[in-house]
This record gives sequence, C-alpha cells and structure tokens, in this order.
Amino acid sequence: KMPEDQWLNCTGNIPCLISPDRACHGMLLFEEGGVRTVRLDAAIPVLHGKNGEDGTVQGLLTLAGIPYVGCDTYASAVCMNKIATKRLCAGLGISMAASEELTAGPDFDMNAAVCAAEEKLGYPVFVKPANAGSSVGITKARSRAELIAGIEKAFENDRLVLMEEAVVGREVEVAVLGGERDFVSECGEIAPNSDFYDYETKYISDVAEYYIPARLRPETAEIIRGTARRIFRALGCTGLSRVDFFVTADETVYFNEINTLPGFTAISMYPQLMRRSGLTYAELIDRLVEDACRR
Repeated sequence: KMPEDQWLNCTGNIPCLISPDRACHGMLLFEEGGVRTVRLDAAIPVLHGKNGEDGTVQGLLTLAGIPYVGCDTYASAVCMNKIATKRLCAGLGISMAASEELTAGPDFDMNAAVCAAEEKLGYPVFVKPANAGSSVGITKARSRAELIAGIEKAFENDRLVLMEEAVVGREVEVAVLGGERDFVSECGEIAPNSDFYDYETKYISDVAEYYIPARLRPETAEIIRGTARRIFRALGCTGLSRVDFFVTADETVYFNEINTLPGFTAISMYPQLMRRSGLTYAELIDRLVEDACRR
C-alpha cells in the first residue's frame, strides 16, 4: 500500500499530529471517543523532499522535545539546498561541476540565463530545483529548447534553480554513520542503465545495477571516503547521510550532493553499503536510534 499511496484511502486511518507541547512528548490521536496521547521515545523521520528532509519536520520534533534520527534543522536545511551546499563545499576547496544559479522573480531573464549556461556550461546541462529530493524536477537538456523547458519545470518546484555542467563519469556513493567517531562505508557504484539516475530509474523501472565495492583504484576510494567525512562534518551533519560523487575515466573525483535522509528500500544504496561494511539492517536502526536519544 505504501508505494502507490493507497494507505491514504484506508478506512482505519486516524487523524493525528505531533504535539509541540514538550509535556506531551509525542502524538495526539483524534479518535471518535476523544483525543488520545501516544508518547514517542524517538522518531525516524522517513520523509523525502520538502517538509521531510529540509529541516521542517526536524524543527517540529525539536520544539516537541522528541529525539529524532538524522541531521538537525540547520544541517537538514543546508544539505537540502543544492546551492547552499555547493557554496559551503566550494569554501572547503572540494571539486564540483561548474554551475550557474537562477532565481525566479520579476527580474528573471530567460534569455540571459540560457546564454550564460551555453557560454559557461555547454550542452548537455543538468537543470535542478535547489530544494527537491529524489531527483524530482531534474532534467538533462541537450539544446536551447530543452534547456528552456527544463528551467520552467525546475521553477515549478522551487524559486531557486541550479544549472550544472554534465560530468561524464560513474556515479559513486558512500554511506556515513555519525557518532563519536563518524563511520564511512566502502564505496558503492551505480550504473543507471538509463540516461541518468532520475526518479523513474530510482523507484519505478528498477533497471539500475549496483557494484559494491565500486570499481575504483583503492587510492581513489580513500579520497572519496575522506572527502565524504569532511563534507559530513563541515555541514554539521549528525546521524546519517549518503554522499554522492562522480568519478571520471581518469578517476578524478567530483562531489555531487549529500542526502541527509537516504532511501531505505530493498534496493537503496545506504543500507546495502552499511550491510557490506558489517552492519545488518537491524543493527543500523539500533545505532541510529541510540544516537538520536543520546543527543
């Protein structure tokens, strides 16, 4: 029922909300006989995209005094915003794809935006909403017409848009588990077997192939793991994150993005990487909840 959102229509659903009253420390369930309180020891905010991994629900849980798994409000907001992430990582000297930023508004000039992309980035170019999860609203433009359409689509999802040059290379990811000593998994590689690793490939078509460990030289894998740890710490992350990179044919490494609430499905990379690094799914959940309650 979950993948198709059929649970929304279940007759047994009960309206509820997180109480901002710390004395409640949990949820209010609005049942036929009245309101019932359910105490929560900790929460795992398994919500993707806006209002899930952008710090919104993290702020609510903080106000409610309920421990929660993952990054705090600040880190969640920063890491969700691709533009903010790139600006902070640029200050660390981390290699990334060249990019251009766009802001919707009365002064936005489509022609100027397209010309800037063509001059600085070339084709193909990726167009991304700054704040959106699971590759929602992302397009790969190979021409001026496709670029204009991609910008318009991205603006449907956010007022801030990022245009990035296309890096020709493999997609490599590592899983980071926060704690007293941040643990970084071995590298995993994704072969999308599609034009790029978009929403359809991630969740619907299931055509992607995964390689753990990634097909890399050992020294390249160590560079990626070390860079992921630096980014995790510099952006103030806690709990967990998945850090994504591109690796070119000569094994030059480019940071792509960080995901503070990575997928936990059967095909998701984060739990697979942790399992291959020695942590079972159950042990991983235990570690995450223990970390949340300790903070």
